[in-house]
Amino acid sequence: MVEEVLISHKQVVLKNYVIGFPQESDLEIITSSIKLNVPEAIQDAVLVKNLYLSCDPYMCGCMSKPIRPCIVSSFEPGKPLYGFGVIKVVDSTHPNYKKGDLAWGFTKWEEHSLIISPRLLFKIHHTDLPLSYYTGILGVPGITAYGGFHEVCSPKKGEYVFVSAASGAIGQIVGQFAKLLGCYVAGSAGSNEKVDMLKNKFRFDEAFNYKEESDLDAALKSCFPEGIDIYFDSVGGKMLDTVLLNMRIRGRIAACGMISRYNLDKPEGLRNLMSIIGKRVHVEGFVTGDFYHLYPKFLELIIPYIKQDEIVYVEDVGEGLESGPTSLIGLFTGRNVGKQLVVVTHE
Repeated sequence: MVEEVLISHKQVVLKNYVIGFPQESDLEIITSSIKLNVPEAIQDAVLVKNLYLSCDPYMCGCMSKPIRPCIVSSFEPGKPLYGFGVIKVVDSTHPNYKKGDLAWGFTKWEEHSLIISPRLLFKIHHTDLPLSYYTGILGVPGITAYGGFHEVCSPKKGEYVFVSAASGAIGQIVGQFAKLLGCYVAGSAGSNEKVDMLKNKFRFDEAFNYKEESDLDAALKSCFPEGIDIYFDSVGGKMLDTVLLNMRIRGRIAACGMISRYNLDKPEGLRNLMSIIGKRVHVEGFVTGDFYHLYPKFLELIIPYIKQDEIVYVEDVGEGLESGPTSLIGLFTGRNVGKQLVVVTHE
């Protein structure tokens, strides 16, 4: 009989469903308790210590009351948030996991979690790179950037590539993929600091602060006088509408996210959809899970780039689970610089 040890641990929970954009006050830190072993009656489960938690834009929509079918289900008031993170196995009744194993995947926003039938966990074998990278460039943002750019957009050397939210977790990777392929790349971001980072750290050819541009069409034409071949879209809204006017014949748009529309009561419509027809533009939406089967191939590509400093990655780190609400909510106002994550504990 395994001795059951009960300990207290902290959780980040949603107080109530949110109307409009969430505030820090919509979340709270509570102290609960958990047994540090998997009950013997539960098979194929793991008890994990959460090391790093990923703050992602889609989590904004998860705070609203579910009113229509959605890719990701809503959080439950009074219960911990959930999302992607890096974990260490404490106890296991699953044949593929043992104590001490490291993995990344779906977990809860708490210090320890019991995960039953862990289908969305990926074992970490490359521990010579920062574990925090598995919330970002080696995790969901990385495989999203890889699949959306290389698989959806089918890029060619010399093409003109535009990336919105370019300094974020995904955008910074997409831009560097494009540069490595020999493309011309420009991006938009929400501060002059981020614009400087795009040009000087991520080697974008051009970048602009969309908050300071009264005429998005003029800003895009300044960066792309000959038009855009590929648009990697994480914003939607007015930016997408304006990009449609600047696409080249047979351009491609990868619709990754639409953060400008999350939690809006009355989303604005698009006016320039006719451009898709006249310019024969291919628009394809996708979700990260479409490319999970390519994860080994992705790692073969990305790890040498990281080790040779051909791709760099910027993180914005919140220390401790207590920083969770501030870190997550700040993501929706553009306060983060780079990939936003929370360190639950340092190993």
